[in-house]
Amino acid sequence: MTDSPLPTGSLPTQPGEVALPGARFDAKPLWLLAALALLAFPLIGNGASWLTLTAAGLAMGLIVFIMASGLTLVFGLMDVLNFGHGVFIAAGAFVGTSVLAGMAGWVGSASALQNLGAVALAMLAAMAVAAALGAAFERVIVRPVYGQHLKQILITMGGMTVGEELIKLIWGPQQLPMPMPEALRGAVLVPWFGGEAAAVEKYRLFAVVLGLAVFAGLLWLLNRTKLGLLVRAGVQDREMVEALGYRVRRLFVGVFVAGSALAGLGGVLWGLYQQSVVPQIGAQLNTLLFIVIIMGGLGSTLGCFVGALAVGLMANYTGFLAPKLALFSNIGLMVAVLLWRPQGLYPVR
Repeated sequence: MTDSPLPTGSLPTQPGEVALPGARFDAKPLWLLAALALLAFPLIGNGASWLTLTAAGLAMGLIVFIMASGLTLVFGLMDVLNFGHGVFIAAGAFVGTSVLAGMAGWVGSASALQNLGAVALAMLAAMAVAAALGAAFERVIVRPVYGQHLKQILITMGGMTVGEELIKLIWGPQQLPMPMPEALRGAVLVPWFGGEAAAVEKYRLFAVVLGLAVFAGLLWLLNRTKLGLLVRAGVQDREMVEALGYRVRRLFVGVFVAGSALAGLGGVLWGLYQQSVVPQIGAQLNTLLFIVIIMGGLGSTLGCFVGALAVGLMANYTGFLAPKLALFSNIGLMVAVLLWRPQGLYPVR
């Protein structure tokens, strides 16, 4: 199952040949991002502030994409509505907090290499724990209810509640600080017209680079590798793939585990973004993640990417212009997108 562009014409043919349908990339959803940015510019009124908010919005959107990508993969490839996805985010965030706290010397060091090394170890540990938790979650909770969406919703929500209580048991119910490494603190001044300079936080730039790398990696894996081909073929014709000697169930379990690991990575990034974590972090983010994947087109990686960026930009612009409306802005954006494209920005064909 992949993102397909909409057909727009036909390929040239020779006399007597049958015309084949052609397709080209549908760029209209990308104009949504440009429209949000351009509409916000005159309302904000200051170019430097607009650039700062735009960078913050893109960073937030890419962190949300990393967390939501696992959820959209699981739904798009396995047809599983996992409302317990937030527990992997919370587990990753708390594991990352523990690792960074245990490496306080590296986190506070003047060496950028040690700072980034501490962050990398925290991310790897969070992904490993979230992946292991995802494997157990799939085996015990999800596997008995494959193909039963209502039961999936109820049982995965129950699984998240249990997971949240276990996190409270291990780390306590209180909010924990997540220390920001020295190398990621502060801001970079970006020149702007009129002699102004926009302050863009270093951590935001780090999140943008990492988010784009994850997006590129997912597209490459799903569309350019044998593993991605087998997974997509297993969705379309499971019996045929199994007849060729491949175990589709193992492939799907691998997808679930990979999605859980991405959620753990996103939990660390979000904890650093907020500089604190709470046991309810997963439940707080669940609604936002489902807004993103519904708006993007259920199961679409590209749609999830564009939807997450739109949500990040909208949240930052609205938070600056009308803080009281910030909580409802993304729901309004989702409604507007679905009125425009009822199947989402990039529906899976």
